[in-house]
Amino acid sequence: MRHGKKFNHLGRTADHRNAMLANMTISLIMHKRITTTLAKAKALKKYAEPLITRSKEDTTHSRRVVFSYLQNKEVMKELFGVVGPKVGDRPGGYTRIIKLGHRPGDGADIAFIELVDFDENMAKAPKAAKRTRRSRKAAPKAEAPVEAPAAEETVEAPVEEAPVEEAPAEEKAEEPKAE
Repeated sequence: MRHGKKFNHLGRTADHRNAMLANMTISLIMHKRITTTLAKAKALKKYAEPLITRSKEDTTHSRRVVFSYLQNKEVMKELFGVVGPKVGDRPGGYTRIIKLGHRPGDGADIAFIELVDFDENMAKAPKAAKRTRRSRKAAPKAEAPVEAPAAEETVEAPVEEAPVEEAPAEEKAEEPKAE
């Protein structure tokens, strides 16, 4: 029975599990996103987030504590130089787990785990508001065939200003061609 067991042992000894989680944390910090099984991703989240929290305060003590877990100087530079300052204002939740489906060989649940502030696709969320505005502009065009008089009135006001400026240029261009 597993009464009172707080974390997933992942079918490994304690030393093997700690080494695996340290290596996965190193890969996560260096690559900002890794693909693994869902169980390992959840275990990695519990392992990596306290280390990222330590990196927010760049002190000798914090560096030594994190180095005792990771044992990699390049990762220390990346974590305290790039990741720590970028997540400094975030109160937690530095990683995101997204399920990808099942692995063909054994049917294991596959997911990728990534650092939230470094995902470019999700960082474009504020641009979604602009897309909404674009769709609103597209909506009157779609309504134009159905409600022609109302759509023409709304479209004519902005469109009339632009052709008025362009019309003299077109007439000037046509006049030399005619002559």
